[in-house]
Amino acid sequence: MKKILLAASFMSGMVAFAQNTAEALDPMKDRDLMTWYHKDFSSANVYGVNTENAYKYLESKGLKAKPVIVGVLDSGVEVDHPGLVKNMWTNPNEIPNNGKDDDKNGYIDDVHGWNFIGGKNGDIDVDNMEVTRIVKKYQSVFEGPDSAVNKANQAKMPEEFAMYMKSKEIFTKKSIEAKQGYETYSRIQKMIPSMVAMLNGQNLSAEAVSSIKPSTQEQAMAVSVLSQVAMDPAVRGKSPAEVQTFLEAQMKEALDYYGPQATKQYNLEFDPRAETVGDRYDDYSEKYYGNNNYEGPDAQHGTHVAGIIAGLPNGTETQYGVGYKTAKIMTVRTVPNGDERDKDVANAIRYAVDNGARILNMSFGKPVSPGKNVVWEAFKYAQDKGVLLVKAAGNENEDIAENVYFPTNFKNASDPKSFVDNMIVVGASTNNNEFLRAGFSNYNQKMVDVFAPGEKIYSTVPDGKYEYLQGTSMASPVVAGAASVLLAYMPNLTPAQIIEALVMTSNKSTVNAMLPSNTNNRFDMVSRAGGVIDVRKAAEYAFTNFYKAGTATKASPKQPVRKPAQKAKARK
Repeated sequence: MKKILLAASFMSGMVAFAQNTAEALDPMKDRDLMTWYHKDFSSANVYGVNTENAYKYLESKGLKAKPVIVGVLDSGVEVDHPGLVKNMWTNPNEIPNNGKDDDKNGYIDDVHGWNFIGGKNGDIDVDNMEVTRIVKKYQSVFEGPDSAVNKANQAKMPEEFAMYMKSKEIFTKKSIEAKQGYETYSRIQKMIPSMVAMLNGQNLSAEAVSSIKPSTQEQAMAVSVLSQVAMDPAVRGKSPAEVQTFLEAQMKEALDYYGPQATKQYNLEFDPRAETVGDRYDDYSEKYYGNNNYEGPDAQHGTHVAGIIAGLPNGTETQYGVGYKTAKIMTVRTVPNGDERDKDVANAIRYAVDNGARILNMSFGKPVSPGKNVVWEAFKYAQDKGVLLVKAAGNENEDIAENVYFPTNFKNASDPKSFVDNMIVVGASTNNNEFLRAGFSNYNQKMVDVFAPGEKIYSTVPDGKYEYLQGTSMASPVVAGAASVLLAYMPNLTPAQIIEALVMTSNKSTVNAMLPSNTNNRFDMVSRAGGVIDVRKAAEYAFTNFYKAGTATKASPKQPVRKPAQKAKARK
């Protein structure tokens, strides 16, 4: 799933944030904001998930937590981050950095997990979007120079043709948007010195900006940008030099977001897979490839997700994850800066399940999935092993029954129920009770199970740092952390029981859901739960209805049959 950063929606997202927090503290100093998603709705009137009261309730029953391994299938995790290092899973049967497959699971030196998007030649950073890969693969098949052959192929492969046409439409639209975004923010970046000079030495304020009289179109654009920036409490009142530093950082993030899209993700000629990973990509049965570089080139997204699940208080930092007492993070690098590949997703699920994970967090998704059947087989495998799958609903502000978001637990949107019972799909909520559904969050009363905090979420990022990010990518790990709390204290719970407990006890709201359509436009009608999860209430529900003292946990899954060592591509 793509990251949603303030800079990436600079012209609109930042303004909405500023307007909603006009009198707030600097977010980087607001300790209350940093932990808002843990709050108790009944006492704080904020739709947090009631983290601490869940622990108190379970411990009041005399229960003791047994750590739960949570697989983070993502962009990579900084395993030695001070806020994570004590809650990282360590493979007990693997000797670090000896170049051997000690536990004979087919993966060499997989001490904290595995990387399915790397190889002996390095690691994938930017990859294509799936629609780009589809257009490239089928363009000559369905729209080649011979119209008769095209029609024959279209008739012979109707499912592939439908996927191609959908991909082509998305590819055309998104590639244009990417180029326009890249050009716009490149232009603003070049304007920063002259823009700051227009302040004429004054600190940034609405009054200072309103006194500027632009004489050119470029100056008018600069004034418009400064006006928006002046509404942000984090930078309002700052000196021109501080404003310049702020703008340069924001534009860097914006260009980091749009640049890869414009030059690589939607580029039909770009394909780093063969050279970097070196696997037989079209062979979905191939499982033993990759390396043990858990972090990869850009672990911001995965590290942030891991901190939401299991971050520990670190020094003066107040951040902690929902499952900070219960979760151990297994990192399975699966998602590049671009779209994940179905082969890697299926293998990541099986790897995590086979190596003891009880919960998998999947903060990613895409509109087309050529290998969906292989991923669905992995879903069933996880279900058979009693493993819970937690999946982000997506960030397109769409009804996912009308705009399918893969991987999905519905083979057809018209199906009355999911084909597996071990997946929970999560939308993103906010700390604003009147605008409770995050404006980017996907939704559907049948196909989205619950909502959880996903806006202005403060968590770990690489280099031992912390940042705010937003997205259903952030809401999903809130639920994964919550599930780890329930499972750690009540290890007999099945995935279906955990899902039921979270769905049935969510705190409901009937506020306007602010949908693009007015149909069922209430918050309690955009998910099965009709509300935001409450871990304390879910704990009581699960304890009352499902807990069985002394029940043994499900037997650990068997390790996969070992492949010859030379098949594994490992890096020390």
